[in-house]
Amino acid sequence: MMRFHDPEVLWFFLALPILALWWGGRGKAPALRFPTVAVGELVGRKTRGRVGFLRLLLRLMAIAFLIIALARPQIGKSTAEVEASGIDIMLVIDASTSMRSLDFELQGQRVDRLTVVKKVILKFMAQRPNDRIGMVAFASDPYLVSPLTLDHDWLQKRLEKIQPGDLGPATAIGSALAAGLNRLEEKKSKSRILILLTDGVNNAGSITPQMAAEAARSVGIKVYTIGAGIQGEAPMPVQDAFGRLQTRMVKVEIDEIMLKQIAEKTGAQYFRATNTETLEQIYSEINKMETTKRTMRKQEDYKELMAYALGTALFLLAMEVLLANTLLRRVP
Repeated sequence: MMRFHDPEVLWFFLALPILALWWGGRGKAPALRFPTVAVGELVGRKTRGRVGFLRLLLRLMAIAFLIIALARPQIGKSTAEVEASGIDIMLVIDASTSMRSLDFELQGQRVDRLTVVKKVILKFMAQRPNDRIGMVAFASDPYLVSPLTLDHDWLQKRLEKIQPGDLGPATAIGSALAAGLNRLEEKKSKSRILILLTDGVNNAGSITPQMAAEAARSVGIKVYTIGAGIQGEAPMPVQDAFGRLQTRMVKVEIDEIMLKQIAEKTGAQYFRATNTETLEQIYSEINKMETTKRTMRKQEDYKELMAYALGTALFLLAMEVLLANTLLRRVP
């Protein structure tokens, strides 16, 4: 990154066209008289005129680089002062088979729950560019999609690869919470939160959700919980005996009592999302609630280039003087 310490000096560039017209148009009265026009043409032949133009050009370029030198050009890097939340966020996302349920919509089309969750999470990430965000997906077992990172583009690519059912048919909520908490405990940030989204009940894993919630409370990590999907029965694509996909109504259940207990124990809040709009509102509300800010100071590391510009100006001036005393030496 290049900059000028005193950019107002660059206004002197406006004087260069005026100097060019003044020096290019003025001249002394002739010192010699020639008997014929032919002799005059020989003295003022075109090649000598080109050298004269080169002298004027060198003088103007020397002045230009002198102006640049006075403006103090610098090259380096700068870290601007910004307000960042200073919050580490771990997203824990249910990717069990039940996330294939088609009870959400996007642009008037029925889509599975996980597709909508991905879309909403991407929007949430875009609203928090200065936060480190990590992700754990889970079903029968937890899977670390990404550790805490500021590289949200890379995190987005990792998120897109998650598919419902790839991690097994069960739902290990307690183990997933523990995996997310372990990543947050490694960092000593100003604030740490975990957002758990699930559409089922805990039916796998060696750690109960209550145990994980107690661990989160003891280290001061808030756990926001989201129950996604409708209760009762939801449409879900299933394969028949011939391998063909058919949509059937399948019984689904969300342990809302457990999710409320986790949130309350850690000083957070439980939310219920039954469609795309409410899910977007939930993440937007969490985004507004977790806005602890800190100011990051501006750091600069620049190298002065003034000497290079001044050296170039002196070199061009020396070339102009050399031409004036050789090729363009005037006869008295």
